[in-house]
Amino acid sequence: MAGPEIAKGTAVSARGRHARAARGFTLLELIVTLMILMIVAAISVPVVGRSSDAVRSRAEVAGFSAVLRSARERAITSRVSQTVVIDPTNRKMTVLAGPEGEVRETRPLPERLTVEATPPPALTVRFEPQGTSSGADYKVRAGDVVYRVTVDPITGRVKNTKL
Repeated sequence: MAGPEIAKGTAVSARGRHARAARGFTLLELIVTLMILMIVAAISVPVVGRSSDAVRSRAEVAGFSAVLRSARERAITSRVSQTVVIDPTNRKMTVLAGPEGEVRETRPLPERLTVEATPPPALTVRFEPQGTSSGADYKVRAGDVVYRVTVDPITGRVKNTKL
């Protein structure tokens, strides 16, 4: 008989050695891994929640500013003055066109958005066809985030600044 001599009870094939080595993880290794994953999840979930809230706040302020920018662009391209009236009590923004005040657009203000004008009666801004405006300075709060939204009276440009 060719091959190695094998004593009775000591025969171990190559397959048998690998089977013992590849049985799997111990219970302790699995518990430690699960604990590490739970710690990482506990730390990362609040961070993700805060960042999504900040993104939503930024988007709400950007939407507010977009209405102002759109009115400015419409005044320049149509050569008809546009007036944006912000009504925080009824939670809406209305864009009026021309001297007769034809309603062009009405948008609701998001529930979390509060708008304060400096001075308070300045909740109306008018954009002229030449690109100028009556100017405005708003404090816009979305959740815990506060922005200052300004409309330059000379250029009519709308600018957001986080406070």
